[in-house]
Amino acid sequence: MISAAVRPRGPFSLRLSSRLAGDATRTFSSGPLLAALAAGGVGRAWQQPDGVVQLRAPDDRGIDELSFVLALDDDHSEFLERFRDDPLLRRALPRLRGYRPLRLSTVTHALLRAVCGQLIQASRARQIERNVIRATTSRPPAAWLHTPPTPASFASFSPAQLRRLGLGARRSATLIRLCRSLDLERLRGASTDAAAARLVRESRIGPWSVGVVCLEGLGRYERGLVGDLGLIKLLAKMRGRRVEGWETAELLEPYGEWAGLASVYILAGLGQGTIAVPDRLAA
Repeated sequence: MISAAVRPRGPFSLRLSSRLAGDATRTFSSGPLLAALAAGGVGRAWQQPDGVVQLRAPDDRGIDELSFVLALDDDHSEFLERFRDDPLLRRALPRLRGYRPLRLSTVTHALLRAVCGQLIQASRARQIERNVIRATTSRPPAAWLHTPPTPASFASFSPAQLRRLGLGARRSATLIRLCRSLDLERLRGASTDAAAARLVRESRIGPWSVGVVCLEGLGRYERGLVGDLGLIKLLAKMRGRRVEGWETAELLEPYGEWAGLASVYILAGLGQGTIAVPDRLAA
């Protein structure tokens, strides 16, 4: 194992950012974040009282992977400053200041999370995701976590097999087709617009799924979670009527290139009860 001490760029709280980090590949409670790595082995991360994050992994690739997953280099100070007086976020930002959405080690895992989470309860989506990962990937030696999936993880699986794990028929077919026809991991080398354009060619990949892949798979903040059920409920309350998923794009439009980060801040603020519902969209 090798170690690295990294001071994050901008405000960062590992505790706050990792509060929903647990899945089949990683866990976080009162101790360090433990993560099975796509690079091999298991990595660990914890934050010192002075803010420095300690990383431990089998090799340099593992250290780089942990740094990417934790978004340690992505300073979001501009977002905090620009929207500190935002009608919607002004109460949430001080409490969420160190929050950055953690990323996933592979784009494939982000795509799996996206197709699992389409218009179903979050807890059920996460259970399906765990089922699929446990059935399609291996565990590193002496670890109970599973390795993050890659396209090769699904090479020998059929849509019917994934359906038996709880994933819907069309979503299973979409996931298998993309894993067989596209080098998903190379999307990190493409622009956000190019990656999004390739994904939406699939009939089952809409704006919300693209937002998940961009945020958690590519580590980009430009694409919002358009159509998220939490945002739909918020917008319906603001407008006093039922709204459609596509209308949430108007809710996120003021945040521009920070729409993805604004999405997760709004959702986290809703969970905390710190979102101030304005009347700017009440018409």
